[in-house]
Amino acid sequence: MRDVDVSRISEAVAELARRSNVELPADVVVALRAARDREESGIAREVLDQLLLNAERADETGLPLCQDTGVAVVFVDLGQDAHLVGGELQAAVDEGVRRGYEEGYLRKSVVRNPLDRSTNTGDNTPAVVHVRVVPGDGVTLHFAPKGGGSENMSALWMLTPAQGRDGVIEAIAAQVGAAAGMPCPPLVLGVGLGGTFELSALLAKRALLRPLGEPSPEPDVAALERDVLAAVNETGVGPMGLGGLTTALAVHVERHPCHIASLPLALNVQCHAARHMTVEL
Repeated sequence: MRDVDVSRISEAVAELARRSNVELPADVVVALRAARDREESGIAREVLDQLLLNAERADETGLPLCQDTGVAVVFVDLGQDAHLVGGELQAAVDEGVRRGYEEGYLRKSVVRNPLDRSTNTGDNTPAVVHVRVVPGDGVTLHFAPKGGGSENMSALWMLTPAQGRDGVIEAIAAQVGAAAGMPCPPLVLGVGLGGTFELSALLAKRALLRPLGEPSPEPDVAALERDVLAAVNETGVGPMGLGGLTTALAVHVERHPCHIASLPLALNVQCHAARHMTVEL
């Protein structure tokens, strides 16, 4: 058994909050450059140039990549042999979010009452925390600020089993096409397939943590990822909804067994600023 003081979690979350809102992951930058190189539309190339320039300026100045610095979503992989001491996990994460958003001058976007926009909590807490117990005695934190524009275009369906693979592809492509430029494409799409109503949504969000474009280790799921990506890019929505070859940079599918009578499908839409960072304690 290994003791881990929760003050370390607060410190790590504060740093992750600040840095993840400023530093675009290298794999996303590479994907944007590749999209720019293959793009045929002059307008789309200009948009991609501006997105790359924005990432450079954020890194140089320490200013956020986007004014919407999101809801703080934290995935905690907690080793079964780790013993948290010194306080409660949610409180420690919230303290880190509070500190990181205040010290980083990041916009606070959380309202306490979903039906009353005047109830801003003032410090972007509480965070959304998902805990998974894993082997070992370590603690891994994945921090993913999630903006409202892309989150609002996400969706969940309870398809019939008869709709099958084609129905999955059609539902996702139709949703992205209808969203058009609202989620600020080019997108990264997290897809949860199977499980139950709530698990499919969690799978979709966790899928966004995967290195960009890294295929599923399961061959049939990797093939589905390729086919969904092709269908989405065939919509022609393009960068920022202005047309072009690249509506999405990648599709990541996470699959789970499900009831024989169900086909849960969740889509978590992430904008071009695919912000996330990980630290191991």
